Amino acid sequence: MEELILIRITGEDRPGLTASIMEILARYDVDIQDIGQADIHSTLSLGILIRVDENNSGRVMKDLLFKASEMSVNIRFYPITMEEYENWVNRQGKNRYILTVLGRKLKATQIEAISRLIADQELNIDSIVRLSGRASIQNPMKRTRACIQFSVRGTPKDKEVLHAELMRMSREMEIDCSFQTDNMYRRMRRLICFDMDSTLIQTEVIDELARKHGVYEKVAAITESAMRGEIDFKESFTERCKLLKGLDVSVMRDIAENLPFTEGVDRLMYVLKKYGYKIAILSGGFTFFGEYIQKKYGIDYVYANELEIDDTGHLTGNYVGEIVDGKRKAELLKLIAQVEKVDLQQTIAVGDGANDLPMLSQAGLGIAFHAKPRVVANAQQSINTIGLDGVLYFLGFKDSYLDEKAQ
Repeated sequence: MEELILIRITGEDRPGLTASIMEILARYDVDIQDIGQADIHSTLSLGILIRVDENNSGRVMKDLLFKASEMSVNIRFYPITMEEYENWVNRQGKNRYILTVLGRKLKATQIEAISRLIADQELNIDSIVRLSGRASIQNPMKRTRACIQFSVRGTPKDKEVLHAELMRMSREMEIDCSFQTDNMYRRMRRLICFDMDSTLIQTEVIDELARKHGVYEKVAAITESAMRGEIDFKESFTERCKLLKGLDVSVMRDIAENLPFTEGVDRLMYVLKKYGYKIAILSGGFTFFGEYIQKKYGIDYVYANELEIDDTGHLTGNYVGEIVDGKRKAELLKLIAQVEKVDLQQTIAVGDGANDLPMLSQAGLGIAFHAKPRVVANAQQSINTIGLDGVLYFLGFKDSYLDEKAQ
């Protein structure tokens, strides 16, 4: 006959502790059914579920008690019935999800609300992992980041309610949430497509051009209306281009050299390139600026709109070729995925405007970044509290995975 015993060990962590425990279990040829270990502030929590011959179980526990005393840790034993074990095994086949929660800082109030929602949806938390690095209290970062990841199991009682509640908490509690199915696609994203204006850079370039040309108020009003989805993008784009007629092309170079990049772009691009992601800019803005950013970061693809320039080096008020609007962005995402032989479920899209919604819905992971209310309401995940490098947490990156240059 065999017995199932759950062993729980807690106390100050030290090198060799787990090896010492395993040495005793190996001595009695014990089978390990499950094992998990966590370390918080040098405090160990180790759980081991063993299957052991009942003739040896007493000796195993006695030897472990002596070793625990020798190493000044606490050890507890819990007998597990075969029925309890089989019920636990059967639960392992249920759906798995990853719920990522991030913000400038995370408080107990926020984590309590999230964990209560998980319970209300009849999901079980398997593990909680911190993805962000340990932050110094005496020397805090200027722009802090905090992120934890819940691994949960089960079938949500109502996915729509779950999503709505996560979005509400994001608005009211200064956090961002991502709820993703935990499958191979989540772990193997390969292509990421960015909007440019108000996503990679903290401005709408067409507004900056208009400012230099003295027509800012007219252009900005049309831009805002288009981003909110109140007017057709193609119509708004054509009208704004007309207002730029006569602008000297040298103004474009000056603006490009002084673009206000979004917080976290440097870190995000460095990590994406290092880990082999293909990167694209799909923008309703202008190719001139997209290509400038492409050279800066080694971006693989740029699709944007081409302004027509006359022989004297001035804008004509017209554009060349097909307008890159929302529909075209979604088409380009699919096209690039085909070229790169990437499944759509392995793609990511990031944007802020209504014209980004088609590509956000098309991508395996669509992220609304500091987006307009309509976009946030229609996106599955959003980031509003921290910089663009928050995308890395939604991809599962831990700060500890990254070298110093990427921190």
